[in-house]
Amino acid sequence: MIRVLTAGFYTTVQDLGRIGFAHIGVPVSGVMDGYSAQLANQLLSNDKHDAVLEITFGNATFLFEEEQLICITGANFLPKINDLKVALNVPIQVQKGAVLSFGKQDYGVRTYVAVKGGFKTEKVLHSRSYYKGVTKGSWLQKGMLLPVEKRSQFVTKTFSSVKINEAHFQSNRVCCYQGPEYHLLSEFQQEQLKKITFTISKDNSRMGYRLEESVKNDLPSMLTSAVLPGTVQLTPSGKLIVLMRDCQVTGGYPRVLQLSNYAIDVLAQKTTGAQFTFELVSL
Repeated sequence: MIRVLTAGFYTTVQDLGRIGFAHIGVPVSGVMDGYSAQLANQLLSNDKHDAVLEITFGNATFLFEEEQLICITGANFLPKINDLKVALNVPIQVQKGAVLSFGKQDYGVRTYVAVKGGFKTEKVLHSRSYYKGVTKGSWLQKGMLLPVEKRSQFVTKTFSSVKINEAHFQSNRVCCYQGPEYHLLSEFQQEQLKKITFTISKDNSRMGYRLEESVKNDLPSMLTSAVLPGTVQLTPSGKLIVLMRDCQVTGGYPRVLQLSNYAIDVLAQKTTGAQFTFELVSL
């Protein structure tokens, strides 16, 4: 077991999400930054679907009640084990009784912690991903016990590590495709989408990122239609909303762009005030 001593600002259990339940109104959910989360599992030779911890803005602390092999990826919040700094993107042996903590931000927004064999919290609709109204919990709470596989004290040590792609955290370009209603925009509006440098507003969460800048919207109203993570909606006010992993399954605003999965991963490591441009690519 791993005990939550401090839950931080917003820490959840996530895997790759719930696929195939949109018809009953259940969002995909899952890790916001799939690139980082899957890297943590790969470095432990886990299954890619194994559940991990997603820690937003750091400041979380955990007590290991038994020996474990872990890996930390994604944002760097200067992790420590018993007050000794540890590296990201490398398997780490954690002894029984050790405390893992995360402090101030160095870069990024979301950190991922994987354990050998994955976290064994309850599965609901084939996924362990937290989502309010679907799972019992919405985020971790102080004192919670997180179930994990029991490990032998003679876990094989490994020195494998990877060099991360710095552009994943630093790039100010977000790749996307034309959305279903993109063709309804005028040439001027299409150019605006490609030329404006957009700023993430304070209204951002796992559900979606609302952007500060506006694009003129004179499109007619439309019927509610299917949306998915990465859909970029153009609201009547001209503001854009980029839907993220916990987004609803339908929406009534024009879907002018669609982010790739990796583009969602990149955006997930940005927060309020970060700026970027959309880079339109062909299918």
